[in-house]
Amino acid sequence: MPQDPATTPPEELGPPWTLLKILRWTTHFFETKDASDSPRLDAELLLAHVLGFDRVKLYTHFDRPMGSDELASYRALIKRRVSGEPVAYLLGTKGFWDIELDVDKRALIPRPETEVLIEEALELVGKEDEATLVDVGTGTGAIALVMAKERPNLRVIATDVSEDALALARQNAEKLELDERVDFAHGDLLSGVAPEVLPVDIVVSNPPYVAEDERDEVMVDVKDYEPDGALFAGPDGLDVIRRLIPQAFDALASGGHFVCEHGWRQGDAMRELLEEAGFVDVHIRKDYSGHDRIARARKP
Repeated sequence: MPQDPATTPPEELGPPWTLLKILRWTTHFFETKDASDSPRLDAELLLAHVLGFDRVKLYTHFDRPMGSDELASYRALIKRRVSGEPVAYLLGTKGFWDIELDVDKRALIPRPETEVLIEEALELVGKEDEATLVDVGTGTGAIALVMAKERPNLRVIATDVSEDALALARQNAEKLELDERVDFAHGDLLSGVAPEVLPVDIVVSNPPYVAEDERDEVMVDVKDYEPDGALFAGPDGLDVIRRLIPQAFDALASGGHFVCEHGWRQGDAMRELLEEAGFVDVHIRKDYSGHDRIARARKP
């Protein structure tokens, strides 16, 4: 009697491998290996990637059998996911705001929390306003590219200490046809910004802010695969931010703003550091989970 893939226990499923069977089996496998916080979603994303489908099409083709080559490709991705490799790196892309970014091990995978930073930055400049913004530690280019897309009159400069990350950001700029809107500068924090550009109106950054003593709290697919230099910043996670805040103050014009992502335990420390540097109107905004996440301040 043929198997009913909707009722057969996942561990007992076998050939022929239809899409429904393979999704149920993979979800169960990820769960038993504790490989993901979202086992079904990961299974669907990887399967859709192998087949060249969108996820909706999986649901309209549940009875479609998989070919041997497709199964081999899918199994290879499953093996890499179980080892801890992030889904975004397996897919090679990550959605952020309303753009699709190429991602790989050269830079941190953009997070939803950083979209809160985008919201804060967009409040500072109207659609018709002319202003200059520097994105410090651009990584994939996520912040710089969204700001350039959303604000056509904004001059955007993206910096990074990593040449590899800058190459990825340039790749994304070209892919999104924003390469003529964003200038890229290599250097530590703001050191790569040309003197003639200064002062600027807005400095934004998603710098490294994870404390070294929090390393054991960080998920394997983050700490073992994403670049250490984009994650960890000393004993309390503030080593980079301590250097960045005074540099941002010096780079800003009077009335300019600094917007910075930080760790959920660092809100009070951020306020203190910003006020010590001379910033005023310091505001700490919470992320979508209700945690302190974005600091915004003005240079008087």
